[in-house]
Amino acid sequence: MIDPHVHLRDWAQKDKETVAHGLYAAHLAGITRVFDMPNTSMCLTDRDAVISRLALASPSVKKYGVAYHVFLGLTSDCSQVEQMCRLHGELFPLAIGLKMFLAHSTGNMGLVTEDEQRKVMQVLSDCCYSGVLALHAECEALNKPSLYDPSDYSTHSFARPAEGEAFAVEQIIRIAKQTGFKGHLHVCHISTKAAVQLVEKAKEEGMRISSGATAHHALLSLQDAKDRERYLKMNPPLRTEEDRAFIFSSLMDGKIDYVESDHAPHTIADKQSGASGIPGFAGSLLLLKRLKDAKVADDRLKALFGGNVLKIFSLDDEPVFLPKDIEHRFHLVDNEYPFHPFLWS
Repeated sequence: MIDPHVHLRDWAQKDKETVAHGLYAAHLAGITRVFDMPNTSMCLTDRDAVISRLALASPSVKKYGVAYHVFLGLTSDCSQVEQMCRLHGELFPLAIGLKMFLAHSTGNMGLVTEDEQRKVMQVLSDCCYSGVLALHAECEALNKPSLYDPSDYSTHSFARPAEGEAFAVEQIIRIAKQTGFKGHLHVCHISTKAAVQLVEKAKEEGMRISSGATAHHALLSLQDAKDRERYLKMNPPLRTEEDRAFIFSSLMDGKIDYVESDHAPHTIADKQSGASGIPGFAGSLLLLKRLKDAKVADDRLKALFGGNVLKIFSLDDEPVFLPKDIEHRFHLVDNEYPFHPFLWS
């Protein structure tokens, strides 16, 4: 299996997790490749940080047999965007793609205005970038932080509302068309019916675009977040039951291209103080079980858990192995983290 969206901690965040531990946990889950996001501390927005990160992971890659790739983060600095395009060409596939945050999340790397997003997309077009641009798709201007009640994590869903995701997806698709973007857009951790439909419409129009979904958005709704001891707070938040059911069915019928964990561990103290993000490897295993229980064919499961990733990122074809001992692996992985947001049943 391949997990194309993880947030492995280390450096200034060693108290949350190390890269070594993250790769060990991925190995326990049966994952053979991970793609690490750039909002690390320090951020992966320059060559030295990227080289340092790859070097840090190298011993654990050899020890656990889990390939490690990184996304390169984009800023509003045009020269930095150009540098990341060159670095991607130099280091691919270790540098697997570029990442743009359309709203602030953990790390505050958001390019939140339409002008900022258009400027970056124009640079990517001018550089003839043809790889994957992964997107955190929320709209900062539509957030309503006053609606968040820290005693009830379900209110995070109103503070970062569903319409913000659809707005961000529609806007970036429009900007990509207007700037002549030559790459492949990927909407990460898609969480709403409206956003899935916008991606599908763009596909029908011939755009190179895809989406990924997490276990938490496919299996859990904002009602689950009312149980504060499960610490179900993340960006984008859990959505309504209608959205959740649509995400799950879209994984089954091919509207969503692949599963991504958005694995993002924190300490319990961080979670108690409201940090967004949850450990996700166990959730991916639970989602695999639920999809198998729903009689999804093995070929489709292999596409969801690695096959489509290989195609979208232009990686060499390789076998995708689905673990047979899913429950055993689930408990092995879940025991590695200090809280248990996913419940095996």
